[in-house]
Formats: sequence, structure tokens, C-alpha cells
Amino acid sequence: MMKHYLRYALLAVAAGMLLLLAGCNSSSTRGADDGSSSAARSESSATAGNPKSSSSASSGAKEEKLDIKVYYPNEQGTKLIAVKRQVTVGKTDKYTAAMNSLLEGTKEKGQTAIIPKQAKLRSVKVENGVAKVDFSQEIVKNFVGGSTGETMLVGSVVDTLTEFPEVKKVQILVAGKPVETLAGHMDLSQPLSRMNDLLK
Repeated sequence: MMKHYLRYALLAVAAGMLLLLAGCNSSSTRGADDGSSSAARSESSATAGNPKSSSSASSGAKEEKLDIKVYYPNEQGTKLIAVKRQVTVGKTDKYTAAMNSLLEGTKEKGQTAIIPKQAKLRSVKVENGVAKVDFSQEIVKNFVGGSTGETMLVGSVVDTLTEFPEVKKVQILVAGKPVETLAGHMDLSQPLSRMNDLLK
């Protein structure tokens, strides 16, 4: 009887030990799982807190060089002469870059700048083949030429912008508004086509 009792007691102790070992293993496994999941959560939260947005990295416009032509009148005021320039586009569009280059004037022999130095470019917008180029009021206030000068000024702007094949016509604005004329000699109430007769 005593032997049977001891055998049962040993079996009970062994079973208890097995249960304890199984409990320790499962708790340690859960701990490992909790640690890895919490690490994953912290990693994801760190990623959310410090996003590496591809759009922000590429938000800056890529700059590139572009070859253009700008036009200035000859000293006699009888025709326009093309000057090849290289401009940087990216921060500004090619139309604005071309007009800014034109406003810089020329140092080429036999040419003269007709646009008043005080005149500032306000904007250039191209839509449906028409470029609307907006100047400050100084283009009128400081203009000193006559009918020939006005023709050369308008022609230099129109022919410079129509170098871009998608620009079919150009309308000159002053302080954001259409004008009928700059100096009373040329009708600017409608957009103008390329002035090829000034290039001969």
C-alpha cells in the first residue's frame, strides 16, 4: 500500500513539474512576442514621425539650360537682329526666362536696347497659343521713342516670344491690363502675330 502511495506521489510531483515548465515556456514566448511587436510598433511610429517623402525630395524643380533667341533693333531702327542666349529654366519657365534675358539689354555692336531700363517684367502667361506679357508702367512712362521706336520695341517682344513654336500671338499688358498703345503709334488692343517683316 505504501509503495502505491509513493508511486502516485512521485507521479503527481512529476506532473506538477511538467506543468510548471510548460507555463514558463509559454510566458517567455509571449514575452518575446510582446517585445518584437512593441519594437515593430515603435519602429512604425518612428517612421510615421519622420517620414521620408519622395515628393518633398523631388519638389524642387530641376534646372536645365535652354538655348533661345532674343531680338534687338539695329542702330538704324530698320530691322531686328537675333541674339543667341542660353538661359536657365526650372525656377522660372522658359517664357519668363526669355523675357528677362531680353530686358538685360545687349552689348553687341550695331544693336541697341529699346525697352526702357526702368521697365520691369511682371509676368508671362501662355494660354491657347497666346502669350500675355505684363510689364510695369515704366514701359510707357519712360519710353522716349517715336513710331519707329514703338514698332521696334513691340517687335522685339513679339518676335522673342514667338520663337517658341507653341506661341502664335503675343499681347502686351501694362500693370496687368490690356493697352491700346504704348506711345500712340501702334495698335496693341489685340494680340499680335510674329512680325517677320522686321527680320528682313
